[in-house]
Amino acid sequence: MLFGKRSSAHGVEEARGVEEVGVLGRGGPQSNITGHPIVIATWDTAVAANKGAWEVLSRNGRALDAVEAGVKVTEASMNCCVGLGANPDRDGYVTLDACIMDDQGNCGSVGFLERIKHPISVARRVMERTPHVMLVGVGAQQFAVAEGFPLEDGKLSAEAQKTYNEWLKKSEYKPVINIERGNGGHGPFAPMRLDNGEWNHDTIGMVAMDAAGNLSGSCTTSGMAFKMRGRLGDSPIIGAGLFVDNEVGAVTATGQGEDVIRICGSHTVVELMRQGLSPEDACKAAVERIIRIKKDKAKEIQVAFIALNKKGETGAYAIQKGFIYAVKSNTEDNKVYAAKSWYA
Repeated sequence: MLFGKRSSAHGVEEARGVEEVGVLGRGGPQSNITGHPIVIATWDTAVAANKGAWEVLSRNGRALDAVEAGVKVTEASMNCCVGLGANPDRDGYVTLDACIMDDQGNCGSVGFLERIKHPISVARRVMERTPHVMLVGVGAQQFAVAEGFPLEDGKLSAEAQKTYNEWLKKSEYKPVINIERGNGGHGPFAPMRLDNGEWNHDTIGMVAMDAAGNLSGSCTTSGMAFKMRGRLGDSPIIGAGLFVDNEVGAVTATGQGEDVIRICGSHTVVELMRQGLSPEDACKAAVERIIRIKKDKAKEIQVAFIALNKKGETGAYAIQKGFIYAVKSNTEDNKVYAAKSWYA
């Protein structure tokens, strides 16, 4: 069956059969190969991020510039999971990861980056001004400063400090002397869910096609709240958190990064589209692969993918219900869609 979307009571679109919507294509709204730019991004922060990207795309700008500009909106905002205002690791430091990839196969990435406001822009500088793909930690910070990025003070936002203090009380973790509760292991580890019930990994990922028909993508995050210091997820890893093939499509991931990495998630979805699957069906097949690996443990995690193919068709799929994404094009006014999921 081909899938389109329908409105729910909450203003979010849900999937339904194409027979009921006629012109919509498989996996979501369609755009022509040229002359009709489109951008798709993860979670509710996608609406503002897409607006930033659309300022570039609507002026016939490059998709690469658009996906950088779009996620910078999220990086500059105050939220749980992206940018310097986000929740810290378990030792009280905000560490940022990001990657970017263009239509020529060029890519750049930073990981474990501290005190830099826009890691996505640093990732782009790595791509354009070094022979490398990834810089991490102190080296990434030194590169950023050398490139003119200001070094921020590193102080937690008021909301992040409050959340961190509450987590310290609950977990009984002592970051100064590194005494862990329990059986002498390395815990406590980052919780799967935050106290408000939300999943603990709301990456902003974005993929876009410009008016010339070229694709690019970006991904940026602060990672899991209260993560073990030094932990990296899928977001800065090309082929896991993001992958672009200008002949086929572009994909980004969100959710528990370790399980995206296990299957080289975004690359897998692109390759499935290369074999002829629609964006939605390719995302679903990748999710099913994770579920086969995790078995019953899949009920405890969230992973989702969004995809855009060379025809301008979009799609998404998640392990758990509740994953949303937004699409902006000449015909789609930044609509928010609820992705289909394996578990209802």
